[in-house]
Amino acid sequence: MEEVRVFPLSCVVQQYAWGKVGLDSEVAKLVVGGDPQASIEGDKPYAELWMGAHPKGDALIKDNRISQRTLGQWIADYPGCLGAKVKDTFHGQLPFLFKVLSVNTALSIQAHPTRELAARLHAQFPEHYPDNNHKPEIAIALTQFEGLCGFRPVEEIIAFLKCVPEFHALVGKETSEELQNSVGDPARTSLALKKCFTRMMNSEKKVFVDQLNMLVKRVSEEAAAGKDISGSNGELLLRLHSQYPGDIGCFSIYFLNRIILRPGEAMFLSANEPHAYLSGDCVECMACSDNTVRAGLTPKYIDVNTLCEMLNYKPAPASSKIFPCVQDSSDPCVYLYDPPIPDFTVMRIQVPSSVKQYTVSPLDCASILLVVHGEASATSTAALSDITLRRGSVLFISANESVSLHVTSPSGMTMFRACCLL
Repeated sequence: MEEVRVFPLSCVVQQYAWGKVGLDSEVAKLVVGGDPQASIEGDKPYAELWMGAHPKGDALIKDNRISQRTLGQWIADYPGCLGAKVKDTFHGQLPFLFKVLSVNTALSIQAHPTRELAARLHAQFPEHYPDNNHKPEIAIALTQFEGLCGFRPVEEIIAFLKCVPEFHALVGKETSEELQNSVGDPARTSLALKKCFTRMMNSEKKVFVDQLNMLVKRVSEEAAAGKDISGSNGELLLRLHSQYPGDIGCFSIYFLNRIILRPGEAMFLSANEPHAYLSGDCVECMACSDNTVRAGLTPKYIDVNTLCEMLNYKPAPASSKIFPCVQDSSDPCVYLYDPPIPDFTVMRIQVPSSVKQYTVSPLDCASILLVVHGEASATSTAALSDITLRRGSVLFISANESVSLHVTSPSGMTMFRACCLL
């Protein structure tokens, strides 16, 4: 059986409550595109599509000549498919998890631990931190995608402290002054910022709920009177409060940058980077882990102390959080998102309408290919037969294998390919 080295996958859908509902969800649309027989329930959320071999969502191999098995089982039996470097570096495991996310309501204020912290948390609290791996991740927008990421420039935080009295009340007079007096000294600013954020996140529940209710009432009245509420970030505040009433995470919008990505733009979330996804659809790739430290906008386990200790308190503008993609010098159809970690790289492959024959080039590592637009007939010496690719198709390509595409859609193709370029 080992000669089959390219095959389609049937991937696991996660129906978390924050996902977009029915066919509003890009995840649901891709599932139906890849399998027209799939049934989508109009009132259920379709939050994530997991394309990989994570034990909580191991993809099934969709080739009737391979006895029914998962991608994880296949890799365990044929670790050579990963490529020698990846197999040795990552101990015979696929090092990344590839996903599509469709976000309807905000995901928690969170950060992901470093490898060292992940190992410690997993040893102490395995029920909350299920593995010992780090979880850097990249989000690439498919539709307009909105998130919070990293601490704002300190001047912006100070401006909110001045014009949002309820926020100032939670941070406290002394701590706020300490932040103001630190401007121009980055080391002092980071320490003061940590103090401000920790102080707010540890506010007593009754205190912060009272302040939040006062703020929401004030902003709602101002909005109803036609006043400008941008000075209190009012539109986002009211939206988050409607999703998570009485949640301390609503105040995080005064600390964290609001980022709006256009399709094709990305943000990279390294270890200890505070973030939250707010709305939209994206392709996401991450180290193969499920470790998240949360502190707000969530009904899940909250670990405020760990989060406040671990965060990167370096303020930076929103524009600096947009991760650059670079055109590949050897293939003008390929755009690389290559973050500074070994676990994964993502390629966006944009085949123009003028190109009818395209080769997905061989890499020295395994990869997973997702079609988001267009159709083609795919041929490979390592596949048992031609494979029809359409929107929603997912293909596993073993190391050192190429796939020839005969593009049949008049408007070209858009694909994303996750791999591990060591």
